[in-house]
Amino acid sequence: MTQYSISKYRTMWVLVFFDLPTETKKQRKAAQKHVKRVKTLLPEQGYVGILKITDKQFETMELFYSRKEKEKPLEAQQLQLF
Repeated sequence: MTQYSISKYRTMWVLVFFDLPTETKKQRKAAQKHVKRVKTLLPEQGYVGILKITDKQFETMELFYSRKEKEKPLEAQQLQLF
């Protein structure tokens, strides 16, 4: 059996985060559309994971800039790409 040396510089994680409204049944269905889209585009090889977290879990995230803790923005900022 051949052992392969995997370089940490050749391995890459790609994380995509969405902050989509899920208050109503219609909104939850629309947000689920993006999960289905990912599933239809799965590559032949590799590993794809989808992490779902609640707003409460997201707000407990700690953000740091160098050794100083960065304050969270008071209001969520949205970016929309077409």
